[in-house]
Amino acid sequence: MNEEVKNNPLGCEPVKKLMIKFSIPSIVAMLVGALYNIVDQLFIGNSVGQLGNAATNIAFPFSTSCIAVALLFGIGGASCFNLSMGRGERDKAPFFVGNAIVTLLSCGVVIMLVSELFLEPLLKLFGSPDDVLPYAVEYVRIAALGFPFLIVTTGGSHLIRADGSPGISMACNLIGAILNTVLDAIFVLGLDMGMTGAALATVIGQVVSAVIAIVYLLHFKTVPLKKEHFKPDLGYISKTASIGMASCINQLAIMVVQIVLNNSLKFYGAASAYGASVPIACAGIAMKVNQIMFSVVIGLAQGTQPIESFNYGAKQYKRVRSAYMLALSVGAVFSLLCFAAFQIFPHQIMAMFGEGTAEYFEFGEKMFRIFLFFTWLNCLQPISTTFFTSIGKPIKGVFLSLTRQFIFFMPFLLLLPMKMGIDGIVYSGPCADFLAGIVSVIMVLLEFDNMKKLEREGK
Repeated sequence: MNEEVKNNPLGCEPVKKLMIKFSIPSIVAMLVGALYNIVDQLFIGNSVGQLGNAATNIAFPFSTSCIAVALLFGIGGASCFNLSMGRGERDKAPFFVGNAIVTLLSCGVVIMLVSELFLEPLLKLFGSPDDVLPYAVEYVRIAALGFPFLIVTTGGSHLIRADGSPGISMACNLIGAILNTVLDAIFVLGLDMGMTGAALATVIGQVVSAVIAIVYLLHFKTVPLKKEHFKPDLGYISKTASIGMASCINQLAIMVVQIVLNNSLKFYGAASAYGASVPIACAGIAMKVNQIMFSVVIGLAQGTQPIESFNYGAKQYKRVRSAYMLALSVGAVFSLLCFAAFQIFPHQIMAMFGEGTAEYFEFGEKMFRIFLFFTWLNCLQPISTTFFTSIGKPIKGVFLSLTRQFIFFMPFLLLLPMKMGIDGIVYSGPCADFLAGIVSVIMVLLEFDNMKKLEREGK
């Protein structure tokens, strides 16, 4: 072991202890991110109704694009920083953090401007029916102002965690979410501000979270950040982007699929007994509730990132495998619990988001029971994608990140409805989930064999 490994807890403390330290704050942070959307939808559903629920689903690709950029430079910067520290490259490591911070903020401003300038055409592209469009415009026009802050908070949280402060990372998101919830109650229910109130509450929460993240990042503790570290350098930015590409592409694939899904639900819904708006509203609720499961799983995966990156750089491969298997075991148990809830209580979950017609509840139950049938298997893909990103193999991570949403789900989404109508959309979900899980198992087992070979060869 080199001196850096001996002195760094990531290289010597028990993996289980490190997982608890890093994963719990990460899980809380991810849950908070999911709750931002769910809390808005809960208040909007009970105040505005079905059309308001549909509007938040139409607006979802905007948030997904922000998260994609945040993960590109947040996870990428964090992984590069930890890999460099594991290799003993202490002088090189802070450049990845400084460049990531500058790029996150710049991209946030660009996305905000594009969203404001082309709002209505984008919402129509995202599949908004005419009766939903005014609600979506009202919501996103204000929510877009918070995009730079959302990106800085989400990406910055990964950098903060890489610096060994997962508690601060959690606090950034938690404080903003609590504030968002309180303000939602005041603006939406108390002042009857509808979509405008929900959007204002979200933006204010995001601003507060971003301020906390920025204050911490300017006082990085592992290595001091100086002015030269914030000077944009294409070499550091491109390396960061290559490592974070898997997580980014996964989010972009989710965004593309969401847009195609919304348009498919609109088209096939209009030709069914449900109408165009009901399927969009129901799908939005099901997918956002499912984000709770994914938040825990992704939080577990992100908790492994500094452990896997540092130890892979330090050639301690057994610790890398231990971190992966521990995250997968916990993720599998939680995924099974979510599966049971979705199968047993779909009507009750739908009812939390406001009243609706009989068709509304009928389609909603189909989404939970059929579309999310392989929820218990969905822990494999995000944990495995993060694993490949963490050990510096972005191409494998990118491929795996594309399997569930793009390589498998998209073809099923386009082909099955041609034969089955709107029910084909419902059945496309479990078909894609099953195949993505199988691919994840095969790729990880092959990588484990490769690590064991490296151990035998002393590399």
